[in-house]
Amino acid sequence: MIKDSLGQIILEEDDLMDRLMTDPNNPITQGFTKNINLEPIKELIDELPNFTDYKLLGIDVETFDKTNQTQWLMPEEYYQLDIAQWVLDHCKTQEEMQRCGEELLLFQERDLFNLLRYLKYLVDIMKKNNIIWGVGRGSSVSSYVLYLLKVHQVDSLYYDLPIDEFLR
Repeated sequence: MIKDSLGQIILEEDDLMDRLMTDPNNPITQGFTKNINLEPIKELIDELPNFTDYKLLGIDVETFDKTNQTQWLMPEEYYQLDIAQWVLDHCKTQEEMQRCGEELLLFQERDLFNLLRYLKYLVDIMKKNNIIWGVGRGSSVSSYVLYLLKVHQVDSLYYDLPIDEFLR
């Protein structure tokens, strides 16, 4: 656990997972139950700053927001990942390459490559820790890139979902 330049506490996945895994009643270690005991991570949650802490730092909301938008809390290896190449390497057909190329240009225009890197990191962490997530919802299922990253399980090419439904 560390603090960033704004004084916010940064919890790494190992901090949370260590606390979660030490609880013998945790659904991850004991199978799924109706109640999840958050006591092992309560002290970490209590230390998290609230949304008005930026005022104590003497900065305005816009600066606070912009700073947070540039901080993707992921390991350096994900920052260094050539996400466009990773996506293209996972395409099997020319049609998939074409679709991913178009989508990657849209992500690049919006400066969202770090978001894609973070989503890759998030999916990897969920897989590593046997965390189940949904099959997908909303306009995100129109993205074949997100399908390849395993963010959702809807093959937008198979269902002929147009790109313009995503990133409007």
